[in-house]
Amino acid sequence: MDFKALITLLAVVNPLSALPFFIHYTEGYTKEQRRRTIMIAARTVFIVIAASALLGLHLLAFFGISLASFQVGGGMLLLTSALSMLNAQPAEARSNASEIEDSAARASIAVVPLTIPLLTGPATMSTVVIYADKAHTVLQHATLIFYGAVVALAVLLCFTLAERIARRLGKTGINVMTRLMGLVLAAIAVEIMSDGLVQLFPALAGRS
Repeated sequence: MDFKALITLLAVVNPLSALPFFIHYTEGYTKEQRRRTIMIAARTVFIVIAASALLGLHLLAFFGISLASFQVGGGMLLLTSALSMLNAQPAEARSNASEIEDSAARASIAVVPLTIPLLTGPATMSTVVIYADKAHTVLQHATLIFYGAVVALAVLLCFTLAERIARRLGKTGINVMTRLMGLVLAAIAVEIMSDGLVQLFPALAGRS
């Protein structure tokens, strides 16, 4: 399992792009409430990635979906996320205004909408499943799950330093970082789609 999987996960989760939402949702929270929200969000990110790595392929088999088809679909989803990021929007954000207001009114927003779908949504799950298929040994699967822990740690660190990072980077700085990650993600998405298309249509690679 190479570092491309880790880079892809960091790009699609992109905790920096979620900082403004985290600051907005936790406005008025005490230090303890904010700390608890951060811990729950980081744990949920890890759980989603680990569950996708361990169970994703079994779910595909259950529904009779080929990995090649999933690669094309997942790649398209990643590309959509990348295009959103290139416009400086959160990669996984899919909530409308009423849903955001309703979620913000809940006692805890750590899981919904902060972690799902803002941090880990369909694009993240698709990415993990695609890389899980490339893991052929227990060590490689363990490495993928470890990458999930690294991403969760990145979320923990970003949210803990949220106000400092926001002050340092400013809105423009966060937008620039988001666009750079979006560009990286777009290139990876095209590569994933091309792998799936070649498996579905071998003639594309000059094979019969």
